[in-house]
Amino acid sequence: MVYGSPLSAAPQPGADGAKEEQDNGERMGDLTTDSSFLATTFVVIDFETTTPTGHLAQPIEVAALALRYQDGAWKETGRSTSLIRPPAFAPVTPADTAQTGLTAEQLQHAPTPAEALGALDRRLTVGAAYLLVAQHAATEAGLIHHQAEHCPTLARTDFLDTIPLAKHLVPGLVNYKLDTLLEHFGIPQPPDRHRACADVDVTANVFRRLISAADNNPQLDNLAALVKTAGRTAMANKPVQAELFEV
Repeated sequence: MVYGSPLSAAPQPGADGAKEEQDNGERMGDLTTDSSFLATTFVVIDFETTTPTGHLAQPIEVAALALRYQDGAWKETGRSTSLIRPPAFAPVTPADTAQTGLTAEQLQHAPTPAEALGALDRRLTVGAAYLLVAQHAATEAGLIHHQAEHCPTLARTDFLDTIPLAKHLVPGLVNYKLDTLLEHFGIPQPPDRHRACADVDVTANVFRRLISAADNNPQLDNLAALVKTAGRTAMANKPVQAELFEV
């Protein structure tokens, strides 16, 4: 886990004594009274990309939503979104436009990756624990890792992946794609699905539903158990393999 502040200031939660009630009247379980869970800001993040032949995927939009669990309820503590101008070798294609609605003209004067990701990174400062949350976190983790020079704090932040968490809590679904999870939880499809901000919002809704389910699961009674089940270590935090032979 990496330590830093939320996207915007949020007060520290109070003592984790009495268990709070959900909107439906059911008592929350051990997970949402765990002190480490309460001290963590969960930053849901999503990128839209273009994928040039022979090159790594390049971000063309990023959105992030910071959540804290306080006083028995989720509170939004920060939000950020930005278009990103891709490099010349990674132009927006008709296929990209068909999926996201974004055009080359819209991105022509957008911030560069250094500007957009640097601005997001500067909102994360040392001081409080946080975890990134994503659907299929390997995608977001890879993008951040390859842009690490622009966002070093993000690049050192570990992830929670909603897919393994959903597999653990909601077994038996035909697959664990975001659209499938939205249908399972009865979450409406946004009209601008495949835009970063819309995808962050629905992923956050899925995450909250999964945490509610985890709160009633005795195997997931603290943040450490949650991370063990659905965590992904940031590439920058993985140990560097030593050389097999010294020269």
